[in-house]
Amino acid sequence: MMDLMDYPVPLYAAAGELRMPFSDTVKYCLLGISVTLLLLALGILLWQAIRCCTQTHTAQNTADSVLIYSTPRTYSGAPSTKVEDGGVEARRLSRCLSVGSVPSAGSDRAGGDRAGGDQGEQANQEKVHGSLRFSLYYDQLQSRLVVTVLQAEGLQGRSQTNSLHPFVRLRLMWTEPEVEEVERFVNDEGEGTARALWTVLYEWRTRIVKDTCNPLFGDQFSWSLQQKEDLHRITLRMEVRDFDKFSRHVVLGEVRVSLEQLKISYPLELQEDLQTPQKDLVGEVLLSLKFLPTCQRLEVGLLKIRTLPTETRSDTALYARISVQYNQCKLRHQKTSAVTQCHVTVFNQVLMYSLPEFPLEECNILVSVYETHTTRKLAKRLVGQLTVGKGRSFEDQHWSLMMRSVRQPIAMWHRLYI
Repeated sequence: MMDLMDYPVPLYAAAGELRMPFSDTVKYCLLGISVTLLLLALGILLWQAIRCCTQTHTAQNTADSVLIYSTPRTYSGAPSTKVEDGGVEARRLSRCLSVGSVPSAGSDRAGGDRAGGDQGEQANQEKVHGSLRFSLYYDQLQSRLVVTVLQAEGLQGRSQTNSLHPFVRLRLMWTEPEVEEVERFVNDEGEGTARALWTVLYEWRTRIVKDTCNPLFGDQFSWSLQQKEDLHRITLRMEVRDFDKFSRHVVLGEVRVSLEQLKISYPLELQEDLQTPQKDLVGEVLLSLKFLPTCQRLEVGLLKIRTLPTETRSDTALYARISVQYNQCKLRHQKTSAVTQCHVTVFNQVLMYSLPEFPLEECNILVSVYETHTTRKLAKRLVGQLTVGKGRSFEDQHWSLMMRSVRQPIAMWHRLYI
């Protein structure tokens, strides 16, 4: 008889004898990790379900509210219409505006049609606060004028909550008494006042002192003078400004000092209260305007620029940047080519602006004149600015003539201010 042990063992019996080559500790660890991942997945699924239900409920509430407010109403009878007088409404609105925000006609004439491009830097027309301390000294051995800006005190900006970052811009203003060109401004009573024509010899800027109303500067500047008699023709103009990184700087006030009656053979320290800034007449510009209504095109011709004659340099040139503005926003701008500067600089250049999508009646033209050097690598310097448009008194005459005389160029002199 054949022995049973001689037959092979069935496969299912052999499979029952197999064991995993892991210890019990490893098995329990794997089981724990699997359970943890399962619980985490269930938690995420539950959170997503709650979030979806919440968003659906919020959207339903919003839709219901929109339906409530958008439900049309039915009215019985004829609708009532209330007619108010326009003059009463205008007076009501005028009381809501501050006095300083509404320009008067007299101030517009006396302001001499100030440059609109510098509106961001125009000083606050409210009461000016603060003072500026500085020193002047004329070194006779080296024939140099030395100006030291020491400190500003009691500065106050437009908003008392905002911190100030003040700095001082200095300009040496010069005029020639013998050949001084003046222009008369006539007010409503028919009285005329003369305005002297100035030029900027040089300008500097102090460092910026942040987060203070009483900044200490201690910056010193000097300028070489050929003759001591030139001091009698020089006025030092110092503007205290609040630095703004994202916009135009705000003028907090200015100090003007005429060197004619000062004895500055020795260092002289002064402290002056800040005054309301004013613009200086630095030249005249002959502009030509032409409007083509069919294609909505404006042609601006820069013909001549007249400035006060100073030391003539062959490497000094002038050019103009002409911009078209709408609601104080620049729409288009172009630059003329540079022309060598002289007493009367002739350009005879025409720039064209196509404005099909903007009403030309509500636009302004900003002309900025710059001085540059052709041979030396120096920064450009702003000579002056002017604005032509409606509501600019004298410049409004030129604008009105252009609108009445379509397709015809109209030329007129305009004052240049800085």
